[in-house]
Amino acid sequence: MTSKVERAPQVVGPTPWGMVVLLGSLTALGPLAIDMYLPSLPTIGADLRASAAATQATMAAFLAGMAVGQLLYGPASDRIGRRPLILLGVTVFVMASAACALASSIELLVAARFIQAIGATAGAVIGRAVVRDRFDQNETARMLSLMMLIMGLAPVLAPLAGGAMLGVVGWRAIFWVMAAIGAVLGVAAALRLNETRSAETAAHARLEHPIRSYLSLTSSPRLVGYILAAAFNGAALFSYIAASPDLLIRTYGIAPAHFGWVFGTNGIGIVIASQVNGRLLRHRPLDEILARASVAALAALAAALLLATAAVTGVGGPFSVLPLLFAVLASYSFIQGNAIAGALGVDPRRAGSISALAGGMALTAGAVAAWAVGALHDGTPRPMALVILACLIASALALHGLALKPRPIAGTAQG
Repeated sequence: MTSKVERAPQVVGPTPWGMVVLLGSLTALGPLAIDMYLPSLPTIGADLRASAAATQATMAAFLAGMAVGQLLYGPASDRIGRRPLILLGVTVFVMASAACALASSIELLVAARFIQAIGATAGAVIGRAVVRDRFDQNETARMLSLMMLIMGLAPVLAPLAGGAMLGVVGWRAIFWVMAAIGAVLGVAAALRLNETRSAETAAHARLEHPIRSYLSLTSSPRLVGYILAAAFNGAALFSYIAASPDLLIRTYGIAPAHFGWVFGTNGIGIVIASQVNGRLLRHRPLDEILARASVAALAALAAALLLATAAVTGVGGPFSVLPLLFAVLASYSFIQGNAIAGALGVDPRRAGSISALAGGMALTAGAVAAWAVGALHDGTPRPMALVILACLIASALALHGLALKPRPIAGTAQG
């Protein structure tokens, strides 16, 4: 794919921690809205007189809303601008969170969760584009790794907070707290976030239909490789999220009050790995880090194979499955930030559309993985372990077979 690559300014000097915290927090709205209410699912079903399947539909509706939001925000932010759409998304999130808290039936809750997800998605999609607007490719990867420090707190703190509130003030308060967090972030974005979209990006977006933009982007094997590597790696994480409540509470007998501690341990692993990746990016070019990350991906694949073996045979029970899960999921940080930065570098003029395409593919892969875990559910860790193994095989194939192939000749877009 040929294109004139827009030169992004490079960062020299201290890390802009204010931007890291703000964009990381906006990006974390989606994971926060998922993880915080997980401990309350059985209570919500009982209170609204809904079946387990109907209650689970609140999660499916949220994922569907995120998928729709990805496709809407990406091209729109290239055309309209980053700042107004982030503010719009946060406003929608706040209002929909309040609607969730007031829902009188499971049907209303499902609808409100769908809209809540559309609002939450703005921070993730546009936040990545903002970073690419401001920084060169290497610094983009480093910034995304630093933002993961904030995002990684969601699976650690959100289930703990949700579980604590559930026992004291009930499940509706969880959604009121989500609304309050969204309102605080909205005010912070209004005060601190400036427009970053370039004039060239705006002019190019106005001349190109969003569908044509997506078709053009998907014609680049290198871009597709980066996106698929990130998507399948993320799908492994979705598999764990989908399986964790039943696996940890019912299969391994962990008390619901302690669920957040065990669930969040893997979030700590993701945070630690992301910071290691960020330090490496200070001293090495992105492609070299990606090449090394490919080694990490193979190591994760080996750990996933051991995890599948332990799950199928039952050897060691939770004492083998949970440590191997920690090792597998830590690879998320070494692949995600670097692969997304590589994708955004293919054509910076379409940063919003690339971010949306990457997010949409990640959600699709994650939803399929979560569905597969549920469809194969048998009360053991086997379905989760086998789905994770399949996801990491696909991620490694995309990374080695497409993204890390030799660069195209001079005159074509660089990834």
